[in-house]
Amino acid sequence: MTEPRLRLGVSACLLGERVRYDGGHKRDGFVADVLAEHFELVPMCPEVAIGLGVPRAPIRLVQTAAGVRVRGVRDAALDVTGALDAEAARVCGEQPDLCGYVLKKNSPSCGMARVKTYTEAGMPHGRAAGAFAAGLMARRPLLPVEEEGRLNDPALRENFIERVFAYARWQALLAAGASGAALVDFHSRHKYQLLAHNQAAYRRLGQLVAGAGRRPSDELLAQYGAQFMAALGRHASVGSHVNVLQHLAGYLKDRLDDADRAELHEAIAAYRQRRAPRLVPVTLLRHHLRRAPHPWAAAQTYLNPDPREQVLLNHV
Repeated sequence: MTEPRLRLGVSACLLGERVRYDGGHKRDGFVADVLAEHFELVPMCPEVAIGLGVPRAPIRLVQTAAGVRVRGVRDAALDVTGALDAEAARVCGEQPDLCGYVLKKNSPSCGMARVKTYTEAGMPHGRAAGAFAAGLMARRPLLPVEEEGRLNDPALRENFIERVFAYARWQALLAAGASGAALVDFHSRHKYQLLAHNQAAYRRLGQLVAGAGRRPSDELLAQYGAQFMAALGRHASVGSHVNVLQHLAGYLKDRLDDADRAELHEAIAAYRQRRAPRLVPVTLLRHHLRRAPHPWAAAQTYLNPDPREQVLLNHV
């Protein structure tokens, strides 16, 4: 049976829906074409959802003594801050199975960060998150969230995709009832993925797992999940990937002949020197581990991501 596609929340304008204040859209090719091919996209426009029409009077972020508010540009009496936050609460409650969210940059409702703010007199003041986005991220802090503009950066795109599938695996573990043995297995399978991102975090997570017992407490699971997703949020450098690839090659050092060993080390060197993508040494490692099986190494998510994840990473 075909595995169901993971669900991503998406600002509706990025899919070409004409929901913006001026009646237009901001269709994004990567989101609307590539991500739509591999995920179930759930389009949402919080401004339309709270009853603002299309077209509508523009809104903006205003810095006040009571904090950042979302007010009308021409009508300061229009304040939709609370309504947008309530919409974020509704989405979090009604869409618990979302595995990620792609937001519209610079939007006073959906901007993830660095949206322009203004003084009450209308002068530029600073930057903040849009009200809906802020409410979403506060209520679902582990949920992978990105803006479509940042997804044009290959490193940010790769990291977002990786976090979406890792988050889905973590949610599946919780849904199945995370026993101590299941948590140990989860941590073990993610060893090299975590090491590529943050070695210190991997050690801290190992200490949590060691104290989990047969039935981890909700508090311990919450700590593990938060630290796990935070670790993956730190970008993995070429150097850290090379270190992981060399460690994995070590499982094969006595199983390869001289020619295969030299080919593998050359592939890793080519990646380090940016002459080849990381997929080349990873594919070689998988090939040799099929010929000379090492079950623990072969089970690593670093070498065997979800097939859908691998296809998406090939777009990076």
